[in-house]
Amino acid sequence: MDIYKEIDLQDCPICHGTGVLEEENGWCIYVACVDCGSHTAELPYKNETERVQMAKQAASTWNMGKVIASSPGE
Repeated sequence: MDIYKEIDLQDCPICHGTGVLEEENGWCIYVACVDCGSHTAELPYKNETERVQMAKQAASTWNMGKVIASSPGE
């Protein structure tokens, strides 16, 4: 299953930039904005089934607008 094609991401809730699904060395997955850097929490997984579930959860969190954003001075 190619989760990158299956998951629909809305624009960034902060800057309306493009959100992308990212993975870190095969242990976690999250969604990040390519423009402002806002992102969801990193969701860890241990196998392919959990990977798909965490990808869907990260996308859902992103689409609800629950993101971590860094602003100047933080």
